[in-house]
Amino acid sequence: MNEIQFVDSVAQLQELCQKMKQESWLAIDTEFLREKTYYPKFCLLQIATLEWVACIDPIALEGHLDELFAIINDPAIVKVLHSCRQDVEIFYQLSGQLPAPVYDTQLVAPLLGFQENTGYAMLVSGFLNINLSKIHTRTDWSQRPLSADQIQYAADDVIYLAKIYQMMQQKLQALGREDWLQEDFEQLMNEDLYDIPPENAWLKIRGKNKLTGKQLAIVQVLAEWREQVAKKDNRPKNWILRDEIILDMAKLQPLNVKALAEIRGINDGFIRRSGKQVCELVAKAQGLPGLKLKSKGTNKKTQQQEAVLDILTGVVRLRADENSLNPVILATRKDLEQLLLDNPESPLLHGWRYSMVGQELQNLLSGKVSLSIDKQNLCVQSIE
Repeated sequence: MNEIQFVDSVAQLQELCQKMKQESWLAIDTEFLREKTYYPKFCLLQIATLEWVACIDPIALEGHLDELFAIINDPAIVKVLHSCRQDVEIFYQLSGQLPAPVYDTQLVAPLLGFQENTGYAMLVSGFLNINLSKIHTRTDWSQRPLSADQIQYAADDVIYLAKIYQMMQQKLQALGREDWLQEDFEQLMNEDLYDIPPENAWLKIRGKNKLTGKQLAIVQVLAEWREQVAKKDNRPKNWILRDEIILDMAKLQPLNVKALAEIRGINDGFIRRSGKQVCELVAKAQGLPGLKLKSKGTNKKTQQQEAVLDILTGVVRLRADENSLNPVILATRKDLEQLLLDNPESPLLHGWRYSMVGQELQNLLSGKVSLSIDKQNLCVQSIE
């Protein structure tokens, strides 16, 4: 591996961009801060191939990143990341585009015998037998200058990521699974994942399932207002109004600042800045139609349905064993219930799970295949 290039001048960046344009794929990682802001503060960008590695300083290069983002968003270059949602969010907010195509090693890991949502450290240990240092986990990446140790720590992530990508590709090709994750990767390029409309912000609030429809209408209005203020002021949402206070306000429905001040957790500063406006929002929400939460399909199943689920579970176990996977990674009981109840959100109807077992289970449910037992073996057979 070549020496780490630290890029903090326009000339260096232009030179690096010319090199990046020649690549078919790039291993990418970011360092950012978000504790005190709504939007992540972009502090460092690490990029590597098997031949070179660079750390780019977006703070020093602010206002000069257009060419860099044009390359990151180039559809001819695969962007390799691990658990890419937060990295993609940064690129989308700064460039207005999604960096398709992406290759997320966390999504690939279960196909190669790792548990679902495998952390990066576990992946590095499993593939490279290297234990990652955690010494700079809590580093303030916005501080300058960065030490040589900090730069090495940041660069290591993409150095190892590039190696893991190559090893993953080889293993997937050997198993004939290199195209199985295409749909999963494409789903990561949905703009709604990275720019939630303020009017839908209430759906992220936990604990709302115990409220009435009218109370939910108040939650929606307050959550929408909070989201708008947080974006405008670039402050964390919970610094403006915590989720539990929104729930309390939905229950107590204060219509004046005196009633608002009696709610636990509301401070004098909030009352002065936003008290009157929030009470007006509560009053407005009281006149709106009640809301309904999406049903989770928790209706009690019949004994026949439970028996069918047991059979589907048997097929899942069979296919998981053939592919050296934990059956729970391939399909949980809940996933099978969704499939049985024709819920389009079932993971078994999408991506690699559909290829491995989902389509077969659909055929079983529709009578296109049958099950038989040959001595101690479960057999799935097509019906002619």
